[in-house]
Amino acid sequence: MTLRVGQVANLRAIANLARRRTPISARQAKCAVFVLLLSGCGHYADFTLSPPDPSGPTAPFTWQASPAPVLTRGDPAAWDSSDVLNPSIVRFNGIYLNLYSGYDGHTWHTGIASAADGAQWQKIGRAISPEGWEGSYIAANGTALVSGKEIFYWYVGGPPGAHKIGLARSKNGGLDWAKNPEPVLSPGPRGSFDERAVADPYVIRRGEWFYMVYLGQDRASRQRLGIARSRDGIGWEKMRSNPVLELGDAGAFDEMGLGEPAVWTSGGAYWMLYTGRDRAETRRIGLARSSDGVRWERELSFRPLAGTEAWNNQVLCDPEVELLPDGKIRVWFGGGDVAAPDQGVHGQIGVGVLTGRMAPEDRAARR
Repeated sequence: MTLRVGQVANLRAIANLARRRTPISARQAKCAVFVLLLSGCGHYADFTLSPPDPSGPTAPFTWQASPAPVLTRGDPAAWDSSDVLNPSIVRFNGIYLNLYSGYDGHTWHTGIASAADGAQWQKIGRAISPEGWEGSYIAANGTALVSGKEIFYWYVGGPPGAHKIGLARSKNGGLDWAKNPEPVLSPGPRGSFDERAVADPYVIRRGEWFYMVYLGQDRASRQRLGIARSRDGIGWEKMRSNPVLELGDAGAFDEMGLGEPAVWTSGGAYWMLYTGRDRAETRRIGLARSSDGVRWERELSFRPLAGTEAWNNQVLCDPEVELLPDGKIRVWFGGGDVAAPDQGVHGQIGVGVLTGRMAPEDRAARR
């Protein structure tokens, strides 16, 4: 097999033990070999997702957005006074719930809002704040999924530049949350694409597996996208060939960073909206496609989405998708009027619709 950076480091450590004048015991040698094997196989795997859904819309897609935001910043004293971004939306007991990120100028929290139709949102309040291993900067920028009778919410915690991903669960519609005591996804070993930080999770369920697409940051501060899988949402194994999507070419809308993915399947493919950053820190939303959920390429027929209103003319980010019964795709997104890579963009949340080409059998079924 080919040895990776972390494995080579462990082999050197074993060799150093062997060169010591004091003989190592059989137990020490066995433990050293175990560490080597664990670093090579324990949290990494080769995999693909189940075949994509054949029905539903496919490229080319057209875009239409509502001109006004659907969720706005709070008053100057509120916990979400500076930015309201990163919509993460589920339907629970017939009601839409939006676990969104709010920033007060110092700390990111996760708030919750509800709507009967996914459009007219009513803020309920702050749901999750950073504590413990999360530090004091962030417990937000997450992704929600209903599993059984619970809402699972994977979110970002930790200091800037060293993020990890945590998990909170609620059985009563987001009124109370139980956090996992430790992160469920951490940065990778030295030399990996995510050695410094992991962030921006987006989770889908396919069969018995949860799949998470996430941002990984390396020592050069490059931000690219990778994928991991889990049977229970807690123990994750990363795909060995990460990252799955690289930075764009020089001059491209995503040459400085990729993040905030949103994934769905329709029309015989997996699709992913994601945020791209250019050199001016203007953010736009691009589209990639995959036949197996792990090998991705940019959709060349898709023009990156840019904000066209005063409130989102510098930043369009944080997509969240819902495949509608009529074959259209509703997309909630964050927008801002200040170009910046993270916060202080006067963020608010908007909504739009992607309309794709339908297969003949899909059109016939709707007549």
